[in-house]
Amino acid sequence: MRLVKLTMTRGDRVLGWTIETCAPELRRWIEALGGTASRITAYQFGWSDDYTANPRHGGKHIRAALALLCARAAGSDPRRALPAAAAVEMVHALSLLYDDVLDSDDIRRHRPTAWRVFGRGPVTGAADGLIFLAFEAFSGSDGPPEIARAASVSLFETLVQLAIGESLDLLFEERRHVEIAECAEMISGKTASLFSCACRLGALFGHADDTDIRRFASFGHDLGMLYQLEDDLLGIWGDSNLTGKPVFMDLNRRKMSMPVVAALASGTPAAKELADRYALPPGEDLREEGEKLAALIEEAGGRQWTNRVAGAYLDAAMRWLKELRVRADVEREDIDDLEAICDLMVNRSR
Repeated sequence: MRLVKLTMTRGDRVLGWTIETCAPELRRWIEALGGTASRITAYQFGWSDDYTANPRHGGKHIRAALALLCARAAGSDPRRALPAAAAVEMVHALSLLYDDVLDSDDIRRHRPTAWRVFGRGPVTGAADGLIFLAFEAFSGSDGPPEIARAASVSLFETLVQLAIGESLDLLFEERRHVEIAECAEMISGKTASLFSCACRLGALFGHADDTDIRRFASFGHDLGMLYQLEDDLLGIWGDSNLTGKPVFMDLNRRKMSMPVVAALASGTPAAKELADRYALPPGEDLREEGEKLAALIEEAGGRQWTNRVAGAYLDAAMRWLKELRVRADVEREDIDDLEAICDLMVNRSR
């Protein structure tokens, strides 16, 4: 059972600082969209009409935090990476807008999804606008033009990976068997690629050398894999009052998340029963069925396996930070803040 935190951790403070630092930049760009697109995006970010943020409805800004922290760890003023932080948060927002439309999800962050409020067409139009806006953020940066060009290339490659990951996710819902390696590839594209991009862009705007940029990017990828595995676990065993999504939603939609795929690959009697049940459409009592499916996944070892692999990705991410820590020009506090973000990943409740 996960306990609700009563005290603010270092990671929480870092995210609070990130939101405060990025808010003016993000709002400036979102206002530039204008009209319905601006309203839709503001809704997605959890802002009211006056741009007042509601923590219950807004995101955590983890990707923006990574961009700013990696720039600082590279030895620069983190504000140099504000264009990168804004860009990755806009890409994250548009990926959620598309994802909810494609999955026909009704609830996100404790309230109706944007397409339920504004309609599918306007929401996809707003998401398209955010793509162009993210690249525009680089062109408005104060740094050398070659950095903006390199950032644009990295972001374009990430958008391709996001599209591949989303396509695989949808494809897997139509299949009865998915290999663990295939599921890892999907996670790498759909989630870890943007984490990696955020760290790469932060290091790039922080004027890191090529070797360190690769280190930061690799750290971000492993952290993103950890994040998604923890998200998969929360999707089955999390508290909907904290996650903001209906309990067992992914199971009832027959999502091939990593705990499910690992359980099905176990070859146990529970795996066979899980496969038989997953091949059938959801019944009338979704909670009862979800509880049964969750129990079968745990019995087949899917939960334990996913926890173990998540731990391996955490170790890998920490090894990248250890490499960066030994550099003489990296302040200990900067790496400590990145480690605090890692700690948040393994103590998530939403």
